[in-house]
Order: sequence, then C-alpha cells, then structure tokens
Amino acid sequence: MRAERPLLDPRSYRRVVVKVGSAVLSGAAGRARQLAIAEQIAALKAEGRQVVLVSSGAVASGMAKLGLKERPKTMPGKQAAAAVGQPVLMQLWEQAFAWYDLWVGQVLLTAEDLAHRHRYLNARHTLETLLEWNVVPIINENDTVMVDEIKFGDNDQLSALIASLVGADLLLVLSDIDALYDADPRMNPTASPVRYVERVDAEVMRMAGDTPGHAGTGGMRSKLLAAKKAQDAGIPMLLLPGEDPRSITRALQGEPVGTFFAGGNKRYSGRKLWLYQLPKPAGEIVVDAGAARALRQGGASLLPAGIREVRGNFGVGEAVRCLDAGGELIGVGLVNYSSAEIERIKGAKTKDIERILGYNHSDEVIHRDHFALAGELSPSDGS
Repeated sequence: MRAERPLLDPRSYRRVVVKVGSAVLSGAAGRARQLAIAEQIAALKAEGRQVVLVSSGAVASGMAKLGLKERPKTMPGKQAAAAVGQPVLMQLWEQAFAWYDLWVGQVLLTAEDLAHRHRYLNARHTLETLLEWNVVPIINENDTVMVDEIKFGDNDQLSALIASLVGADLLLVLSDIDALYDADPRMNPTASPVRYVERVDAEVMRMAGDTPGHAGTGGMRSKLLAAKKAQDAGIPMLLLPGEDPRSITRALQGEPVGTFFAGGNKRYSGRKLWLYQLPKPAGEIVVDAGAARALRQGGASLLPAGIREVRGNFGVGEAVRCLDAGGELIGVGLVNYSSAEIERIKGAKTKDIERILGYNHSDEVIHRDHFALAGELSPSDGS
C-alpha cells in the first residue's frame, strides 16, 4: 500500500485536470482561494500545459446569493439554488482568469451524458476543441436538472471520469481535507497524514471517514473512490489542501504536500475503459455459476443459456451490469438484444434464438470484445 513517495517529474504532466471542492470556494476566504487557483492554473498554461477545471460550488454560490443559511434538503430546492448559483460561479471564474488573458468555457454534464457512448465521445471532442483553442474548460455537474438516476454522486467522481475522458496525465483534487490520514483527524488527534498511496485497496478505504463537508457532498471516501478510478485508467492523483494558495505550485515543484496516489497499470483503454468506469449502466443481467466462471476466468462471451434473470428496461447497444447468482458484480458489457428480447431467450441454447424470436442478431448476448471485467470495487461503490 504505502512506500516512499516518488519524486514528481513535472515535465511528464502535459495535460492536467484540476478539481475544486465547494468547501474551498465557500466562506469569507473563498474568493481569495479562487483567485489563487486561477493564478496557479495560468502559470501551468504558461509552461505549455493544458488544464481542464472541474469546479463545484453552484449550489453554495446560489445559497450565498439567496441568503440561505442551510443547504436545501429537497431536490427542487437544490436545483433552484444551482440555477441561481451557476452563472455567479462562472462569472467569478471568468473574472479570475481574465487577469491572465485567458478565456473560459462552461461545460455542464450529467452521468447520463457519459453513459451513452456517442454523447461521451461528443463531450470529449468538445473538450479537445476548447483545449486546442487555449480555452480553460470549466466543468460542473448539471445540478439544475440532476436526479438520482442521472447523478454522478459528486464532482470527485466526475473529475476522475473527466481525467479518463481527456486522457489526462495528472488529476489534482483541491479540498478542505489537506491529505489522507491513517485515521479520521477529527476524531483521533494522533492521526498522521499518508503522503503516498501506491494502490487504493481495502486497507486504504478503511482510513476514510464518511462525513462530507458542510458546503459539499463529498468526503474522504469519495476522494479515494476517485483515486481508484484514476488508477484504473493509469492516471496519478494528488489530493491537495485547497486552503493553501500555492498547493499546486508546491506539489509540482516536488514538495511533499497532500497525498500522492500512484497511477498504477492502466487496466483498460478506449471503449473498455468507458465501460469499466460507466457511471450509470442501464440494467442488470444475473447469470448462473457456469457463465460467471466463463466470464471471469475464460474471457468468454455471454450466451443466452447462462442467463437467469433480467432487471430493468434497456435497448440494443446499451450497457448493463452482469451479476453472479450471489449478486456480486462480474463486469459491464454492451448488449446485442433488448431487455424484452433477453427475457424471452434467457436459458435457451444459441441455436434456438431464431426459433424463439424469429431472427438472430447475434449468437452472443454480450460479446467479449464489448465486456469489461470489474475490479475490486463495484460501480455501486463508485468504481
């Protein structure tokens, strides 16, 4: 898990995603921190780097403008606060970057946008174009239309997905949490910061507390799940203290600030990486023990004979989770048949597909080329 923290080579980080939490931008010091972040990002761009900014704060900005003392508890209340706060947030970022003659572009996303392959690719093309134009893309979850079914969970998860989407070399997460600690420092005064994590495993996850900050929705567990997503894509992540006005500069100069999560070996790329990190699959297929074993160990395709149950309504080409009989995730794949069609052919032999349906689009319900095996953390846990 832990080893000596390696020296950073700033020259290797040509494309960087920076995520800023609501707690960093809130309160009396929030504006000064925002200006300091813009200054550091401008310095990165002056060195020839490309930077994508993922910024929380729409709801918090709306609360401040409306004079609300407590975060709204209902979804319409949160959406209304975000609707008021998002233009305020963007105006502040635009003003901050204007000091350095930099343009900004707003990109609002939901999990549903990244769950459809063509929309995922469209988002990537838009971001690539903005970077080519030397614009700083500023991304936020589209809080004004979010519902639980199309929600990322928080911007920590979104930032990791964006890092994969744009092929970033480094993910920087600025938070009111200055580092990962071996215990919750709010509960244990002897807790010590962990400066380097080689791999996010069960032992590391046990260090996380589940309590988010007052202004935001994430906590340390969310940061670790984001680090796990980034590691699976081969992208290192730095968790940095957002209250430090020079944390980005200090970290890229090699100072041991925050916690560095190694990038690890890239598990997947291209379509399989998209599948593996898919935020909201469209449904679930439960398979028998033989099919589960063939998928996990044999690299096989999923045939109708091994299917026991179909959950949810989905169409051809949509992504679904494959579960074993015990409910454990096997992986995520693209289906060649709709949920209604799979319901009819489940348990049948391949040669019987045409007799049952009247046609045969494919012998496989999910082809192995369009299937990504799960890692140690399931998508329901944020993986």
